[in-house]
Amino acid sequence: MYKQKIVIKVGTNVMTNKDNRIVRPVLKNLVKQIAELYERGIITILVSSGSVIAGMEVLGKSKIKDKTQKRQVYSAIGQPRMMRLYYNIFRDYGMKCAQVLPTKRDFSPGVHRQNMINCYEGLLTEGVIPIANEDDAVSVTMSMFSDNDELASLIAELVNADKLIILTDIDGLYNGHPDAKNSNLVDHVNPDENLNKYIQDNAKGEAEGRGGMGSKLEYAQQSAAKNIPTFIANGKKDHTIIDIIEGKKVGTRVALEEIKH
Repeated sequence: MYKQKIVIKVGTNVMTNKDNRIVRPVLKNLVKQIAELYERGIITILVSSGSVIAGMEVLGKSKIKDKTQKRQVYSAIGQPRMMRLYYNIFRDYGMKCAQVLPTKRDFSPGVHRQNMINCYEGLLTEGVIPIANEDDAVSVTMSMFSDNDELASLIAELVNADKLIILTDIDGLYNGHPDAKNSNLVDHVNPDENLNKYIQDNAKGEAEGRGGMGSKLEYAQQSAAKNIPTFIANGKKDHTIIDIIEGKKVGTRVALEEIKH
């Protein structure tokens, strides 16, 4: 089987440019790294946002007033488009991918949860990369994940992943505002550390991701507490995933202990 199972979460802000359009070379670089890991015996589950933006690109401005309904419509249109993009890129690297669209209730103990485990295990056994995204088209508030950071951490726990990598558009957690001159990257965080002093409020548009740095850290700490080392790093850089796997100091590492170098 595989030496390692990892979960990689890629956010909307990683795969889009300032005009909120999907940047294919970013997706290509992501898949290239996943393919390289596969050759090394490391299999990936990808948690990917992007369906809402992909739907907006197709539909343009929607007449729908209700925000939730608008999100459902964009997502339903955009999800197959995202999968077509991924399908073609994975095929270029000689790999297969599959779509998994969970809702929150699928993680509750019982038959749904076991069904999910069976699905992931079956795909991984066949060497197929599962691509998960919240099923925005049918999720209602009660059964919504707060964002895909939560989904990624739940999947990492579900499959007992060796690592969780959360890709964002900055280098990790900073001890001040990321753009400030005197801010430094925080390279290690403990699962029980109080991080309020670091968290900046963020304002996002409706098509952009729901999860800010606060949510990333919250779920990273939850995963790390269950002994899944979690990394928050810059997904726009070329070798981020490979660098993390090779133990280079990249991004912010959330784990029970500091690695001694």
